[in-house]
Amino acid sequence: MTTTELLLDAPDPHRPATDSYRLTLAYSAEDVDAARRLRFDVFSTEFGALTPGPDGLDADEFDDLCDHLIVWHTSTDRPDHREAVATYRLLPPHANDASPLAAGLYSSAEFDLSPLEPLLGSAVEAGRSCVRADHRSGTAVSLLWGGIARYMHLSGYRYLMGCGSVSLADGGGAAAAFDDLVQRKHLAPDHLRCAPRRTFDPVGIERPARPAIPPLLKGYLRLGAVVCGSPALDVEFGTADFLVLLDLETADQRYLRFFAGERPPAGQSSR
Repeated sequence: MTTTELLLDAPDPHRPATDSYRLTLAYSAEDVDAARRLRFDVFSTEFGALTPGPDGLDADEFDDLCDHLIVWHTSTDRPDHREAVATYRLLPPHANDASPLAAGLYSSAEFDLSPLEPLLGSAVEAGRSCVRADHRSGTAVSLLWGGIARYMHLSGYRYLMGCGSVSLADGGGAAAAFDDLVQRKHLAPDHLRCAPRRTFDPVGIERPARPAIPPLLKGYLRLGAVVCGSPALDVEFGTADFLVLLDLETADQRYLRFFAGERPPAGQSSR
């Protein structure tokens, strides 16, 4: 866990107040373990992924380098007890002392990141995002995005990057359909494309009539992120992983301000 000192859990004056959810950075080893247990429950128990770490924890060598965003939930019948229901970990460049910088990123195991090397001194790598099944209605995801937006604003870094996953449990149809969308509208320019080390091949896979985009990837695209080439196949997690890059200088500033907690312009919807 890094020592980044950022206040991310201040009340948001532009969204309805709630006593049941709160977003914080992990402040202790116990907080990080709560995030690791949640990741294990979602990745391994729910989706059957082969996760690293001891039984009951999804843990790897990057955890100690990262800042961990956690959404906590307190139920009305147990007001003295809180549970981690959503999490996302962020690796800031000041915590990466690898040379080249790409070698110190989690996503380098899935992609050749050398085309992005000139940007990595100003890039935060995001990963290990998950939300507990009974809290996927929107509030937890919105709080995560708000935390990411404030983290980027307060830390001063320009780029946000990471792998967005699409489950292959349906045979790959949703991932193939998302790749079609990327190829049509959201592909990064040639000089930012990173080759996957193991490619997910969408050729010949039947696409669903109405494919769903995972909320995390939908948020990235809404902000104006690009996808840096073809997806990687993650056998252990059973997913197709898309390398996403968001430049805050060219991002949709209206949505960025909204995620950061500012009210949308008059007469404009936040959706």
